Amino acid sequence: MSESNPDEFKDDGPSFSDEELEAALAGFEAEFRDEASGADPAVKDADGGPLPDGVTVPDDASELTGSFDDELEGLLGNKAKTAMIITQLASADLLAAFCQLADVSATCLEDAQGAVAVLRNLDGDGPEAAAKDLTCVVAGMPVILAVNRADKLEATLYVKGQPGQTFAPPILFTQTPPFVEDLMLGIGTVDGVIAQGVHTVDSGSLDRETAMKVIAQHTRFGRGSSKIQ
Repeated sequence: MSESNPDEFKDDGPSFSDEELEAALAGFEAEFRDEASGADPAVKDADGGPLPDGVTVPDDASELTGSFDDELEGLLGNKAKTAMIITQLASADLLAAFCQLADVSATCLEDAQGAVAVLRNLDGDGPEAAAKDLTCVVAGMPVILAVNRADKLEATLYVKGQPGQTFAPPILFTQTPPFVEDLMLGIGTVDGVIAQGVHTVDSGSLDRETAMKVIAQHTRFGRGSSKIQ
């Protein structure tokens, strides 16, 4: 009987368990199938397999995620779909100046029936805070805050920072520019209103000094065209 060679039992490297070997083989098989089908192994579907022909993943999927999150928050009512402050001012420039002083970010649209500030901060109670701040800074100016949350429209009068009387949307729409209803119902956009030739001023385009000059001009020369009641 021959003697065993000790080298036959020498550990030449790390050993693998049966589970590890099976996992490795499964990975090789998957790569082989991808190469045989001509699919890009880097492009996978939700289950890890190749996506169907013609389906690609956008370079910046964060944009899709952000849009989805915004839509979900809108459906839940955590974020307003649209919010605007409706005034009796005839001038979008003057409204934008007031918004700048009150630190309200908005796109101000001019109309003879009353300039409108389309608000940007739609999170939580952002619209209500904007109406409060604006009517505190301009204490003699009442405004109507119109908000669309989860497809429920609400319109509330604000005076000196305090909410008051509420209005039914149909009644509100009869007393406001036509674009207000379109924007509130989501069948129109600010860009669409601008394309119609409506004079527009972004509150962010003004600094405090410029805003004060605009207010001074309207106070001195604009009593017939711009009013605060």
